[in-house]
Amino acid sequence: MYDVIIIGGGIVGCALARELSRYDLRLALIEKEVEVGFETSKTNSGIIHAGHHSPPDTLKGKFEWAGNQMWDDLAGDLKFGFKRIGELLLAQKPEDLPYLEKLKKQGEERGVTGLEIWPQKRVRKEEPNLSHTVLQALHAPTAAVINPYEACFGLIESAQQNGTELFCDNQVLAIDQDNDGFTIQTSQKNFRGHIILNVAGLFADQVAAMVAADTFKIMPRKGEEYMLDRRLQGIVSRLIFPTPTATSKGVLIIPTVDGPIMVGPTAEDVLNREDQSTSFAGASKIFAAVRKYCPAISERDTITEFAGLRARAETNDFIIEQSPVKNFYNVAGIQSPGLTAAPAIATYVAGMLRSDGLTMVEKSTWKADIDGPPHFAQMSPKERKAAIKRDPAFGRIVCRCESITEAEVLYAIKHGARTLDGVKFRVRAGMGRCQGGFCTTRIMDLLSQKLGIPLHEITKRGQGSEICTSRQDNFSVEDKR
Repeated sequence: MYDVIIIGGGIVGCALARELSRYDLRLALIEKEVEVGFETSKTNSGIIHAGHHSPPDTLKGKFEWAGNQMWDDLAGDLKFGFKRIGELLLAQKPEDLPYLEKLKKQGEERGVTGLEIWPQKRVRKEEPNLSHTVLQALHAPTAAVINPYEACFGLIESAQQNGTELFCDNQVLAIDQDNDGFTIQTSQKNFRGHIILNVAGLFADQVAAMVAADTFKIMPRKGEEYMLDRRLQGIVSRLIFPTPTATSKGVLIIPTVDGPIMVGPTAEDVLNREDQSTSFAGASKIFAAVRKYCPAISERDTITEFAGLRARAETNDFIIEQSPVKNFYNVAGIQSPGLTAAPAIATYVAGMLRSDGLTMVEKSTWKADIDGPPHFAQMSPKERKAAIKRDPAFGRIVCRCESITEAEVLYAIKHGARTLDGVKFRVRAGMGRCQGGFCTTRIMDLLSQKLGIPLHEITKRGQGSEICTSRQDNFSVEDKR
């Protein structure tokens, strides 16, 4: 019997797992995908918001700034990329100017530091590639960028290091309650637990309905993002926001933590909770919007695109509460700024559980940090030489575009990667200009060897995304060298 079962391995579920792993509790996290972070958390903009965007008197407003301040320590402990590059929110029309003042005041009342409204001359000096039509901009130095999937992997590895049990590829099918707790039936097995935290993202209302705790409805909102060639790296040095619309923060220019520029997202309400398609219309909308404030960006610079779905609740705010069903908690509707807020939400939910009577004794053995993956491309020549001497696998490049070595791919597999995407999002193998054209078969061969499975069972991101047929069983990259 588990003390707490977390349903959902996105950024909030993983943050909850790590936070609760501080205490002497038996914990389990159940995730329907083959790896954590493979839904909304993998397909978002990777922005840690500055702290001033969300309206006051909302849970979004409460947790945005609180969460922002927690990411420096998390990045240090969990060894994922994190850069405080700041942001500019642009005003291109006279009627936009009062909004800058409003946001500045809202942020200052919340305690956000360093907010300044820059005149046109300062904007042009700091970001010369922006359009001359920008009149003013609100500068917020506290904004940052991360790779959200790396954060998920780091959080869950830390949680597991401290005793949390992880069960991926377990889709929840039914939940029954009795006097002793809950029985969760999944596609793989049954689980018993005293407390359930429903953090199932796009499917949180469906999970809640299994125990008649569905007091809300999730409505998916799709956002398309476009990744640009590295030659545009540095075209802007900060996050660039337009004045927002009623439905979204607008189309952004995002210098990612790894360097390449990303543009997006769109904001389209959809019915299909698994619709991650991109479209010509979405691309046209994004690049038309971006060119209004950065004319040098073009569709021709796109190397890949993707879409993600926000889990929007009808209230347009986070839902964080014990449901009408005792010991069943809903943590739902976590759309933007959900990534930013995730660690603060985790701390808040832990406090709720304590207030509601859960005995939470801190572990004396709890360990905050993990080792993190090696990064051969970031090593000095001396460090590279030492790494190759220590492990010859560092001397074999698997991904030429990103200079990812065999040693890094093997690290990813050792730390939970079971798919091509699992490797890709842990160590960047396959993220470069050729998008896996060179390295895919080499990574498949390593996965096959280390997991002890035939090549035709290796998938991109789980069942239904197989790469080759069984006729290729005996193929080995080693044989072709």
